[in-house]
Amino acid sequence: MRRYVSLFCVSLMFISLLSACTGYERVMKSDNIDYKLTKANEYFDKGWYQKANSVYESLLPVMKGTKNFESLYFRYAYSAYYLKDYLSSSYHFKNFTDYFPGSKDAEEAEYMHAVSLYKLSPKASLEQTNTIKAMEAMQSYINTHPESKRLADANKLMDEMRHKLETKDASAARLYYNISQYKAASVAYKSILQNYPESPNSDYYQFMVVKSLYNYAKASIAEKQEERYANTVSAFADLKEDYPDSKYLAEGQKFSKQATDNINNLRNEHQ
Repeated sequence: MRRYVSLFCVSLMFISLLSACTGYERVMKSDNIDYKLTKANEYFDKGWYQKANSVYESLLPVMKGTKNFESLYFRYAYSAYYLKDYLSSSYHFKNFTDYFPGSKDAEEAEYMHAVSLYKLSPKASLEQTNTIKAMEAMQSYINTHPESKRLADANKLMDEMRHKLETKDASAARLYYNISQYKAASVAYKSILQNYPESPNSDYYQFMVVKSLYNYAKASIAEKQEERYANTVSAFADLKEDYPDSKYLAEGQKFSKQATDNINNLRNEHQ
C-alpha cells in the first residue's frame, strides 16, 4: 500500500511539473498581452525569476509607451538582479531612471544601479575598474539623495569598496618593497596616505615610507646618499608628529638614527 501511495505522489509531482512547463510555454506563445503580463507578474511574485524575465523581455517591444511599461520595466530589471545577471540589471536600472525620472521608484532604481555595479566588483587582487565605476555611481546616489533611508547601506558599501582599493594599492606598494624597488615603494605608500587619509593603517604606511626611503638611500650612489638619508629623517619626523602613539615609532626611530649617523659619517669623509 505504501508503495502505491509513493508512486501516486511521484506521479502527481511529475504531472504538476509538466503542467507548469506546459503553462509557461503557453504563456510565451500567447498573443494576449494582458494575459502574459499577468502571468509574468505571478512568476515574479513566486520567485520564478527566469520565467518572469523571459516573459517581461518578450513584452518590452509591444508595451513600451503604455501605462504599464514603467512597472514592467522595473520588475524586469529586478528579475535580472535576482538572477545575478548584474551587468544587465545595472544597465536596466540606469535606463529606468532615464526613462522615468519622476517615478516613485526612480531613487530605488538609481541605488540598485550602483548596487548592481558593486556586485560586479571583483576581489582586491584583480583589476578594479568595476569597483571604481560602482563607487562613482554610489557616490552620485549619496550626493543626490542625502536624506535617503538607504544612505547608511550606501555608505557601508562605499567603505567596503574603498577598503578593497586600499588593499590592492597596499599590496602593490608591498610588492615594490619586496623586490627592492624602494623609491617606487616610498612613492606608492605616500600615494596611499593621500588617497586614504582616514585609514586605520596610516601610521604603518608612513612607517613604510621611512623604511623605504632609508633603504633607497642605502642603495644609492655616494653622491646621492646624504640627501636621501635626510629624506628618511624628515619622513620619520612626520611619523612622530602625525602618529605620536604609533607602535611603529621605536622601529622608525632606529632608521632615523641610522640615517642621521650615516649623514654625519658622509660629512666627515668629505672634510
